[in-house]
Amino acid sequence: MFFFFLEPVLIYNWLLILAAVIPAIFLMIKVYQSDRLEPESPYLLWKMVTGGIWSAVVAGIIEWIANGVLTSYVSQKDPIYNVIMYFVIVAYAEEGAKYFFLKRRSWFSREFNCQYDGVVYAVFVALGFALWENISYVMIYGFSTALVRAVTAVPGHACFGVFMGIFYGLSRGYAYLGKNIRSKFFRVLAIVVPAALHGSYDYVASLNSAEGQWIFLAFIAVLFFISFHLVNRMSKNDKYFQIDRRNYRF
Repeated sequence: MFFFFLEPVLIYNWLLILAAVIPAIFLMIKVYQSDRLEPESPYLLWKMVTGGIWSAVVAGIIEWIANGVLTSYVSQKDPIYNVIMYFVIVAYAEEGAKYFFLKRRSWFSREFNCQYDGVVYAVFVALGFALWENISYVMIYGFSTALVRAVTAVPGHACFGVFMGIFYGLSRGYAYLGKNIRSKFFRVLAIVVPAALHGSYDYVASLNSAEGQWIFLAFIAVLFFISFHLVNRMSKNDKYFQIDRRNYRF
């Protein structure tokens, strides 16, 4: 009798998990298929996904601690609270954690030999993050949350990953040429630009008004359009890195 009641619950939970996972997997396949020059190995891509999952855990801990400190000094009703929370704490905790695992697991990989590879790695890390985050939200709030996040938060993380990957790939290319100052500059942009987009996304989403909802829809529409355009352009113009053996330190 116990298993008779347990089975529908298990089926429902699995449906929720699938609803949370499928959007991320769909976008991973899209980005992977766009890698026309030299597709990455499944092993390395799996390292990116698991890195994204770990980054979600790390970011969650950082956000919990930082939010506790913030609420000690700023009321949640104060307008400045959302600005600090979304543009500083959430944006840099999440994008910074993603970047940490992205660089740690791919920077010295021999497979990282093409410009577009940076986009692939960053998007897979971002979608690993979104996958874990989505499962957590869906298991708490239900199937309707999965539907909303499938067309907003999951692609949103992928878009942040696109921008991170573009600058990350540029940084690796300049490192191969021994141009370390330019490489560091683009590494900074690989965090700052996605963090700015992430903070804007969350802040606009928090606006509790009809105008705010329209602004949010317009924001994500423009963000998705630009991101997919960049993916297609980077994929078509992909090239192998040039290596200046006189300047580059192996």
